[in-house]
Amino acid sequence: MKAITLREFGGPEMMQYSEVEMPVPGDGQILIKVINSSVNRPDVIQRQGNYPPPPGDSEILGLEVAGVVESMGANTSRFQTGDRVVALVGGGGYAQYALALQDHCMSIPQSVSFEQAACICETYITAYLNLFILGELQGKKSVLIHGGGGGVATAAIQLCKTLSPETEVIATASSNKLDRVRSQGADHVIDYREQNFADEIRQITAKRGVDIILDHIGAKYLEPNMKSLALAGTLMLIGVMGGIKAELNLATMMVKRQRIIGSVLRSRPIHEKAAIIDQFESSVMPLFASAKIEPLIDARFPLKDAAQAHELMERGGHFGKIILSNQD
Repeated sequence: MKAITLREFGGPEMMQYSEVEMPVPGDGQILIKVINSSVNRPDVIQRQGNYPPPPGDSEILGLEVAGVVESMGANTSRFQTGDRVVALVGGGGYAQYALALQDHCMSIPQSVSFEQAACICETYITAYLNLFILGELQGKKSVLIHGGGGGVATAAIQLCKTLSPETEVIATASSNKLDRVRSQGADHVIDYREQNFADEIRQITAKRGVDIILDHIGAKYLEPNMKSLALAGTLMLIGVMGGIKAELNLATMMVKRQRIIGSVLRSRPIHEKAAIIDQFESSVMPLFASAKIEPLIDARFPLKDAAQAHELMERGGHFGKIILSNQD
């Protein structure tokens, strides 16, 4: 089969369209003929050599696929050959065929295209896990979502407005994305390049602060994030693009009874991911089936041009998801 491999770690130019051996499904696994996959920020970090796949998972990039069941391994009974499925995978998505655990797969509703389905697992499950399962957002007064134009952020805004419409959604974004973020349902949008978001949060919330913050920046934003949290507020940390080390005023955190929760989806134990996916399938997938939520697709590339897709992601001008296709 064809797949994207790396000559060595580095820039997008290290990616190549290669012939590799087709994987064989093992116990509890299915082999998926990949129609579409998508590009996520962790793919870029892995390409650079800083985010290895979990032990036993494919070294090929790609964390989510949408396609049809090609074959099945032992102890698999949930799906049949030809079924349309979407899967969260530990690696292997940038290929014509990919292995997935059947418990990490979901049926694609007939009203949802393969392209749309390829947008679901990594971003929507990440947003749902961190805001609604770990962050316990439902019914809270307010949430701050950083990076409003990215895949996880746009998914988070949609989920908040659908599952917890009473929650005030505040998002940060660059100046060229403000209107588009607002059109997704954000009640307030802050230009992080021109405005101090902590000051803006203080004004928007009448000094109360927000209940939950979803942040992928890390160290650079730690101090203003903590200033922006309300009493008993929670900072959900899902990335460290702005650094890994920062000082924290523990006394203030204690007095305000605040929480910081670090969270990564990929490295969680198999059974934990299965439980998360099961809850997501029952709570969120019906929203895709009824078109109450529709994934945002910014750009499409043939799989062989995955390097160009990475260049677009690194430039940061995209809004929504970047899709790879095996339908050349």
